[in-house]
Amino acid sequence: MAPITEFKIARVGDVALVTIDNGEDWTKPTFFGEAALASCERALNELEAGDFRAAVITGKPFFFAAGADITEFPDITPERAVEGARAGHELFGRLRALPFPTVAAINGACLGGGVELALHCSARTISSAVRHFAFPEVFLGLFPAWGGTQLLPRLVRPEAAIKVIVSNPLRQNRMLKAADVAELGIADRLLEPVEFVDESLGFALELAERPLERAEPDWSDAETIFRRARTAVDDAVHGAAPAPYVALDLIEGAQHWTVEEGYRREEEAIGDLLPGPQAQASIYAFQLVEQRAKKHPHKPTAAPREVRKVGIVGGGLMARQIAALFLRRLEVPIVIRDVKQEIVDDAIADIGAQAGERLDEPKARFLASLVSGGTTYDGFADCDLVLEAVFEELGVKKQVFAELEAVVRADCVLATNTSALSVTDMAAELHTPERVAGMHFFNPVALMPLLEVVRAEESSDETLATVWAVGEQLRKRPILVEDAPGFVVNRVLTRMTRVIMDAVEHGTPVQEVDDAVMSLGMPMAPSVLLQMVGPRVANHVLERMHDAFPDRFPLSPALTAIADGAEPVVVEHAPRSREQIVDDVLEAVADEVHRLLEEGVVPEAADVDTGLLLGAGWPFFLGGITKHLDQIGMSERLFGHTLSEMTAGAPA
Repeated sequence: MAPITEFKIARVGDVALVTIDNGEDWTKPTFFGEAALASCERALNELEAGDFRAAVITGKPFFFAAGADITEFPDITPERAVEGARAGHELFGRLRALPFPTVAAINGACLGGGVELALHCSARTISSAVRHFAFPEVFLGLFPAWGGTQLLPRLVRPEAAIKVIVSNPLRQNRMLKAADVAELGIADRLLEPVEFVDESLGFALELAERPLERAEPDWSDAETIFRRARTAVDDAVHGAAPAPYVALDLIEGAQHWTVEEGYRREEEAIGDLLPGPQAQASIYAFQLVEQRAKKHPHKPTAAPREVRKVGIVGGGLMARQIAALFLRRLEVPIVIRDVKQEIVDDAIADIGAQAGERLDEPKARFLASLVSGGTTYDGFADCDLVLEAVFEELGVKKQVFAELEAVVRADCVLATNTSALSVTDMAAELHTPERVAGMHFFNPVALMPLLEVVRAEESSDETLATVWAVGEQLRKRPILVEDAPGFVVNRVLTRMTRVIMDAVEHGTPVQEVDDAVMSLGMPMAPSVLLQMVGPRVANHVLERMHDAFPDRFPLSPALTAIADGAEPVVVEHAPRSREQIVDDVLEAVADEVHRLLEEGVVPEAADVDTGLLLGAGWPFFLGGITKHLDQIGMSERLFGHTLSEMTAGAPA
């Protein structure tokens, strides 16, 4: 049973100290579900009836408050959505109307409804230790519906309100730190954590003597500000998600409406938006990456081996990024091997520099001192884990593993970062293939949260548990995939890329293809993504997929030409319409996901979605992709059942 958030009141002299607490540590946030709102109502009754001079509202250690309990949102009706918004407005409105000053003492993470509660107070203090302050709602296909769109623009300038409510969520849910919150004018006092509550209590008593005077926000350039904001939203979501547009309309309306009228507008809008497909897909996606991925149902159950030293074979871009991540997160010795000493020397310097970014000089020097390497396997004998990230050729990788087996201990785990090759084939000629598994990282390694843990035919449970545990130590979200060409993410992306290339090969201008795919809400135009990945890499992966599935992954003359630095080849002038491209892309992706599930590459559609969300940056409002395919009826049309109904091998 989930912990219940309560509002607990203690009297400190003439001040009511209200603590938001669910009885758990900081790892279990205080959400506002129905029970929490009932507790808030009881606290308000006590505050309204008491003889207090002021009130301070704070959170449990390291956590002020998160927002509404998202687990209560799936399959919600419009009527229930409106009721939920109205309940929040009424309760927080009573807080705002108390006859004495109220101070929100933001002592830790403050998100969504927690920010809205704070905005209903007379003033706000914030601890300098706070690193997570945000309205994540637009990221989830929603908007702050407990007064946030109305009160924040009344407190700070409109461009600041747009930044916090709209722009930051669309930048992968960017958070504010305490100093940012104070600089924007949301917090009135930036205080050190040591005496934070005591100083907030003192500030509340100051307000009882002399209320704060604030200048009115400047709306003189509002027309230009909102025009630019809508253009920026167009660039980000291309009209595919309504939430940011609705949020902008509500923020802009705050210039003219009373707070009460603004409340009503929020209620009407949330009644339309929350039950809608984008919000429901976003809620599904949020639960995948914030709940399911952290406690994955298919996590290996064996005891992992302890990893105290890591070897990396390869000194290229991916190898360096992976090594830097290992160094920064594990703080264990790292040994590098490549065929040329100058490559190794350059890699060692680069790895140390990457790992030491934004660290103090002594810590950065310490980490850099842990990296060594050369052109031989000297230093690999006592490694607990060795990962190869050499050129994507099966023969080369098999040779590396054979050389490693002659050097490392019998219990050393061997991993590969291959993006498409068979891990089983790589390990086939080893004496101990059971210690081999895939650890497929995504580029850029430091930013993309996904790790595909690949189970080869002989991979032992201990091997899988070890690479999974290391992935979690690296702060990645692993998914377990069977050894199949392209695994999950690259297989789906390559199938989509082939459809896109087909449109180009039939004379559709690249810009029109980009526009069609972007209309789905993808985070990046296909042409831009191709340059970021590298046309040669993309073509290489397509060749591997063609070897495995030639009918579905024909070679692409256009992609081959681009990889060679030439203009894309047109084989026939028969341009596709935007609608045709979108339909072709979705049908191809649906077909490939269905095949992945039929083959048992992953056990559930949720794993495919987790992969696309965390490994390819697909938008939450598509729910990865299977939620969207189910919502629009494409799954039923193509297969006679939804993808969510499938377990590995067949419909459930």
